[in-house]
Amino acid sequence: MTRFTQKFPASFLSAVIRMVMLALFLTIFGAGAVLAQTKGYVTNALDDTLSVIDTATNTVTATIPVGPVPIAIAVTPNGAFVYVGNQNNPTVSVISTATNAVIANVTVGLVPSGIAITPNGAFAYVANQASSTVSVIDTATNTVTATVPVGLAPFGVAITPNGAFAYVANQGFFSSSVSVIDTTTNTVIATIPAGSGAGSIVITPNGTFAYVANFFGGTVSVIDTATNTIIATVPVGGFLGGIDITPNGAFVYVTQIANNTVAVIDTATNTVTATVSVGLAPRGIAVTPNGTSAYAVNSGNNTVSVINTITNTVTATIPVRERPQFIAFTKTQSPQDQIASLISQVEALIADGTLTQNQGDGLIDKLNQIVLKLDNDQTDVACKELSAFMRQVNAFVNSGALTQTQAQSLTNAANALKISLGC
Repeated sequence: MTRFTQKFPASFLSAVIRMVMLALFLTIFGAGAVLAQTKGYVTNALDDTLSVIDTATNTVTATIPVGPVPIAIAVTPNGAFVYVGNQNNPTVSVISTATNAVIANVTVGLVPSGIAITPNGAFAYVANQASSTVSVIDTATNTVTATVPVGLAPFGVAITPNGAFAYVANQGFFSSSVSVIDTTTNTVIATIPAGSGAGSIVITPNGTFAYVANFFGGTVSVIDTATNTIIATVPVGGFLGGIDITPNGAFVYVTQIANNTVAVIDTATNTVTATVSVGLAPRGIAVTPNGTSAYAVNSGNNTVSVINTITNTVTATIPVRERPQFIAFTKTQSPQDQIASLISQVEALIADGTLTQNQGDGLIDKLNQIVLKLDNDQTDVACKELSAFMRQVNAFVNSGALTQTQAQSLTNAANALKISLGC
């Protein structure tokens, strides 16, 4: 069995960690664990179903009945459940990905149109377009624990990577806006003017910017989340639908409904660098967790176009059911990706001076110990090392080395790893 016992310096780890960890976890868990199957879930509005797509073969492997006129969709971070907003009920159907069956129906506001789930998987935020509210669902009990008044006709919802804020795009009738909800208090702390018909919204992986697709305006508004102000407006053209971003934050993909195209925005320059022809009236779009493909849902001809994000060309077309709307992917990471991500987060805190080299190395040492224990088939001991890592993060909060917000991202990732390892 391959061993991974050497403690690597932070600078070296950032260059080689993914390659080494991939080899290690192939040995420990087998290829199936590392190359975990990614599934896409598509809402079919006029068929009252979900289509389940196997992204390895780009075929539909299951069709799941849900409520009437399903539109909004989100998957929990651990990939275990799918939340679907049924516009004509109004309910949110909760589907177990293990059984492809509805396990709960949660009553929310009128015309649920957008859903986002907190990074720790604890809450789902549902935009109720006809009620001008956001329902907060406790995913442990599948009950609504709060209802937050927002702007007129909320549609899209996105949550910052640290889970601290939910950004809600309000389409309005005469003016559009984005409401910013503090998820600790579930109150609106800011309202930001946006372009005409603010609809779908996505936040960059580092949490620095929010990109809002303006349905009527044919533009994308770029919001600085530190100041909650618009710092750029990207002309795209046409009526805009769904929006998503690559995992590295480099490119935003947005559908142009009337043009039957997808525009690609370079986030470094906030300019459109490519336009991809897809099917008729593309609505939703989502980038796969590995960033290699973007799936555009074509509501006009009941298909999904698969775009290669390197070449920006369509490589496959998948038939689905009647009037498909939006798509979401299971986002469960393999353990090697989760540990590599944690190490990268620690390295970033060292690089920006938040943690000293010694403090950061101490956390990385604990992560290396987790790998060592897994190498020796000692999962229980690895879980104890993970708990030690989390205790150290909390100690840094108590000492003032880390803020609660900075620590939350590390804690969320560690909790997700605990689930993956069965701790």
